[in-house]
Amino acid sequence: MSIDLSGCDYALLINPKKLKEFVKKLCKEIKMISHGQPVIERFGVGKLEGWSLMQFIETSTITAHLDEFGLRAFIDIFTCKRFNVNKAKRFCQKFFKAKKIRYRNFYRY
Repeated sequence: MSIDLSGCDYALLINPKKLKEFVKKLCKEIKMISHGQPVIERFGVGKLEGWSLMQFIETSTITAHLDEFGLRAFIDIFTCKRFNVNKAKRFCQKFFKAKKIRYRNFYRY
């Protein structure tokens, strides 16, 4: 599943502690089991600089890339395990206080 959020709360996009909280709560919300701690790093140059996170889950990964300049968040839930897509998109939109959301879901077999 790919989730694109826009109009996000700036303070949430720049806070690595909030990103860790986000991915832990998302895993719980969609019943995924995390494997280890998330990797959260800031990198890039100029307007491409921002925070990214990667969380291994038992069935693959959750990643997020945050654009504080454009107030956007890009979240990918990559898994072959079925989960509640509506819960995932609602949680992400609510957590980042996003004004708009676009998403696509891909079922893997």
